[in-house]
Amino acid sequence: MPKDDPPVDEASSDDTGDSVTARSLKSVPSTADTVFRSTAFVAGLITVVVMLAVGIFLSMRAGDALSVAGLSFLTEQNWSPETQEFGIAAVLFGTFAIALVAMAVSLPLSFGTALLISEIARGRLQQWLITIVDLMAAVPSVVFGLWGVFYLQGNIIPVAQWISTYFGWIPIFAVTDDAGVPLTDASAFTSSTFIAGIVVALMIVPTQTSVMRETFSQAPPGEREGALALGATRWMMITNVVLPFGRGGIIGGSMLSLGRALGETIAVYMIISPIFTINWELLKTGGNSVSALIALRYGEASDFSLSALMAAGLTLFLITLVINFTASTIVARSRSGAESEA
Repeated sequence: MPKDDPPVDEASSDDTGDSVTARSLKSVPSTADTVFRSTAFVAGLITVVVMLAVGIFLSMRAGDALSVAGLSFLTEQNWSPETQEFGIAAVLFGTFAIALVAMAVSLPLSFGTALLISEIARGRLQQWLITIVDLMAAVPSVVFGLWGVFYLQGNIIPVAQWISTYFGWIPIFAVTDDAGVPLTDASAFTSSTFIAGIVVALMIVPTQTSVMRETFSQAPPGEREGALALGATRWMMITNVVLPFGRGGIIGGSMLSLGRALGETIAVYMIISPIFTINWELLKTGGNSVSALIALRYGEASDFSLSALMAAGLTLFLITLVINFTASTIVARSRSGAESEA
């Protein structure tokens, strides 16, 4: 039985028996790489410093109001800093209500559009759709607000009335007066959380669509082709390959958009009719949000009232920071499958 040849030390000998020196694998970064790395580091550092500065500034300015209100700042519905009876319970509820309505409307639109662009459209049509969706993100908030006030509101009121008529047995879809009597007049459905949520939904669709589309497009081609080769239909391939791979992108894009929806100001301020009570009836006139509160009261605020507004801004800042950080983490983890071999 032949024996295996003894191992050869490549660092000390070659085929001729001459000794050789091991080649150094140490890399020397070029000037361009060094400049790029330094620039990226400085840019990231500046971003972190700015975020910390904003948080510290809001905390310092909000100190006076928070020392007076205490924990009741999160439970009080009334907003009257002059009498030291103020809190953000009502506006915080309105903020999340508008954001949830926006998510309920935008998520199906974004999901379908992302699948259309990444899986159905091809060639020039695909590029046009990508461009149109990206350009939607550049439309100013005030334009969406004007569109919502002068066009959407008048056309969506009949829809809101229909929902209230047939689904009013669900508390959030009921529109009633103080005595619990159902209201049918059109004036009871204007400037509602429902209308504001639809406008915000169209504003966050581009963000959701872009994140989902990018994740779907990174699904491994080898797994796509393997599924089709095994006899799967296009829809079966999407449900078994693309969607599982893009689950993180769907969740992350939705949460990133939720952070945007929570902080939307101008469009909500133009549409909503501000009240300072928790309104569970989403179709009924009246609502509020933290950002709209700040925009509404900032110009006439005294020093103490300004401190109270800063406290409201600090709360919104922390909420959106947590949501966006969580979303970024999910999106980053969703890219791990992109390294699969084709």
